[in-house]
Amino acid sequence: MNIDQQEVKKFAELAEKWWDKTGEFKPLHIINPLRANYIAGKLDLSGKNLLDVGCGGGILAEALHDYGANVTGLDAAGPGIEIAKMHAKENNKSITYFELTAEQLLADSEERFDVVTCLEVLEHVPDPELLVKTCINLLKPEGLLFLSTINKNPRSWITAIVGAEYIFNILPKGTHEFNKFIKPSALASYVRNGNAEMLETKGMFYNPLTHKANLNNDLGVNYMMYEIGRAHV
Repeated sequence: MNIDQQEVKKFAELAEKWWDKTGEFKPLHIINPLRANYIAGKLDLSGKNLLDVGCGGGILAEALHDYGANVTGLDAAGPGIEIAKMHAKENNKSITYFELTAEQLLADSEERFDVVTCLEVLEHVPDPELLVKTCINLLKPEGLLFLSTINKNPRSWITAIVGAEYIFNILPKGTHEFNKFIKPSALASYVRNGNAEMLETKGMFYNPLTHKANLNNDLGVNYMMYEIGRAHV
C-alpha cells in the first residue's frame, strides 16, 4: 500500500487542528484561496465530479465545493476524515469523504472524475510516481489533474525545512523530509509515464513574515502543475 504509516500517524495526531487558522495549518489556510482560485480559473467547476486525494481535514475540498463542484475527498488518516465530515456538516456542505487511498479507490470503484486534485501530498508518500499514475487513471478521458509539491534543491531545504520548521516555526518540526521532495523534471516524467500531458507549471511563494502568498514563475520551492489525462493505460 502506497502510504507511509509514520506520515499517517503524524497527520492523524494533528487532526483536531485542521480548522484552526492560527495553528499548525495556518500556511495551508493562507495558500488555500490561491490554490482554489487557480483550479477554478482553468475550468468551470459547476457540476463537475472532483476527487481531492489526500484531503486532510477538507480545507481544499470545501473551497472547491463552494465553486460548485461535486467533491469527494480521500485520506488515509481517519481522524482527519472525521474532522472533515464534521466541519462539512456544520457548514451545510454536501461533500463525500472516505478513509481510503487513491489506489484502493481505483481498485474498488469504476467511478472516474472530471477533475482530480492532489496538493501537498506527493512529498508524503513512499511512491509518488505510483500516486500520480493512479490519479491519472482516476480521471475521465480528457479530465484535468492538479498537483503540487516541493522542489528538491538546497534552497527548498533552507526554505521549507530550516526556515519554515525551525526558524519561523510556521510548520511543526518533522513535517517534511528533504529526501521526499520532487524536482519538477521528475514530476513531469511521472505525468508523461502515466499517459497525461502537462499543460502548465507555476511556482507558489509563501512569505513567512507577512503571511501572504502568490503564484509566480519561480519553481524553486513550492510549485503546482496541471495536466490533461489521455486514454487510460
